[in-house]
Amino acid sequence: MSDETPVEERIGTALSATDQTLATAESCTGGLIGSLLTDVPGSSDYFDRAYVTYSYDAKLDLGVARETLDEYGAVSEPVAAAMARGSRDRAGTTWGVATTGVAGPTGGTDEKPVGTVYVGIAYAGPWGTGNSYTTVERREFAGTRTEIKTKIARWALELLEREIDPSSVSTR
Repeated sequence: MSDETPVEERIGTALSATDQTLATAESCTGGLIGSLLTDVPGSSDYFDRAYVTYSYDAKLDLGVARETLDEYGAVSEPVAAAMARGSRDRAGTTWGVATTGVAGPTGGTDEKPVGTVYVGIAYAGPWGTGNSYTTVERREFAGTRTEIKTKIARWALELLEREIDPSSVSTR
């Protein structure tokens, strides 16, 4: 596919080609990733569900430990990892993608300014292989709240696309 093909379509092609499935846990993106994915006809073949876990209580319901939220805060690498694993495991999908960040225009700090996001990607390897893993990446985006949310959603899908590559999955 050309680079002009939207990332949500490329994700659909990659998931379908590898017979894999996806669930999301979104905080700062508020369901935007799920919306992008479901804009693609046939997405029900690979997209299972989206959890919008905006509050601490919602993150607890997803399986993020209270101690993790207390120690690191909602916008953190450990929380993004737990959200990604929680969405993957609760939905029983191959992949879980999670976003947690500060979309602004307020709420930023010196350590985590507006535009900061952590994206977690969790893969479920076949049982007994030990191939399951979770990665988290941090990034800062500039723009309005809507622009930041859109940039985060598309970047999360680009990170997932990189991970779906069958050669990278089989070598982990």
